[in-house]
Amino acid sequence: MLSIIVAIANENVIGKDNKLIWHLPEDLKRFKKITTGHKIIMGRKTFESLGRVLPNRKHIILCNDMQLDINDENVVILDDITKLDKYIESDEECFVIGGATIYKLLMPYARTMYITKINNNFEGDVYFPEIKNTEWKEISREKGLKDENNPYDYEYITYIRK
Repeated sequence: MLSIIVAIANENVIGKDNKLIWHLPEDLKRFKKITTGHKIIMGRKTFESLGRVLPNRKHIILCNDMQLDINDENVVILDDITKLDKYIESDEECFVIGGATIYKLLMPYARTMYITKINNNFEGDVYFPEIKNTEWKEISREKGLKDENNPYDYEYITYIRK
């Protein structure tokens, strides 16, 4: 089962210059809690932006460049989305973690979306696809903790496919 996890600012901005634009430690803790022990699917640029292999997660990188030099048993590189079937079991939740191209490609196959909605404007160059109310139903919404370490108004929203 495919799920999406993403932090989105106003205007569906998700990043700039292959980086997160904001820093929300509480959201990073949530990301770790939700994805630990699961497979995470991403594009090459997202993997590079992580800076390392995240512990206790199997990384599946979708990219055209099969020459990536990553020697880690927790990393699989695929050059075609049709090869994902081999790594995704229907009853196991696998998380799509970015970037924009991968979200757009895999959103039609996702059953759940875990969204952190940051109610702030940021200048960005990468955007999340539109969440259509005709396709998605909101099942939960929780306000995030705003404090000196988490300086933006944000909320956690979970959607399931209708």
